[in-house]
Amino acid sequence: MNSLFSDVNILTLSVLGILAFIAGIIDSVVGGGGLIQLPALLIGFPKAPVPTLFGTNKISALAGTSMAAVQYSRHIRYNFKLLFIVAFFAFVASFAGAKTVSIINPAILKPVILVILILIGIYTFLKKDLGTVQSKNHSENKKLILGSLIGLIVGFYDGFLGPGTGSFLVLGFVVLLGFEFVSASAYAKIINCVTNVSALFVFIRQGNYLLGVAMVMAVGNVAGSLIGSRMAIKKGNRFIRVFFLIVVAILIIRYAYDVFRF
Repeated sequence: MNSLFSDVNILTLSVLGILAFIAGIIDSVVGGGGLIQLPALLIGFPKAPVPTLFGTNKISALAGTSMAAVQYSRHIRYNFKLLFIVAFFAFVASFAGAKTVSIINPAILKPVILVILILIGIYTFLKKDLGTVQSKNHSENKKLILGSLIGLIVGFYDGFLGPGTGSFLVLGFVVLLGFEFVSASAYAKIINCVTNVSALFVFIRQGNYLLGVAMVMAVGNVAGSLIGSRMAIKKGNRFIRVFFLIVVAILIIRYAYDVFRF
């Protein structure tokens, strides 16, 4: 066991565990936990290869997301056909997005993503009832078509860029399918588990992970997810809407920094 942590400073490990706990709370409510965990790993291990930190982050995120998915499943009745369709297309598109990174520089899309995020933030802020009630009653076929679209677009984004994938999934379920925020978050957790697993196949086979660090962060992330998902279920849609706006604001700041720092 000592070998797992022999090269890691105890203070660094403790801080990462705490930040993973906070990330778990945020991620379980509306996604976006990677906005905290990944920068923390990059700062904590500046000399480590980036793919190794990505793999470490994915292990922790998968643990927390799985816990949140279990919590939501006790209160939400899933449409498993819809869930499978979205998960399938997200899995395939995520793989395609990861492959595209080697062909196209992801930085060229960041200004476009920034504009989209600003529009999303304005729309959500102005539309006070967004996600507070079931707003659409689509036919089963239309749900499957729209679900496929969500899986393709967000799945590709996850493989190509990644930050805020859970939040984009929530938005897709709310805006396109008319879900309430609680139900949208529940579906997003399952889909996020699928995309995390697909990415981990690659990272683990390549040996790109720090097992000891991942274990500590996974414990923190699971604990945070347990608390966050219970808060979301108990406090409901308006509570999640506020969280969503906060995460979108953080994403806007992050992409604005990437776009304008040079």
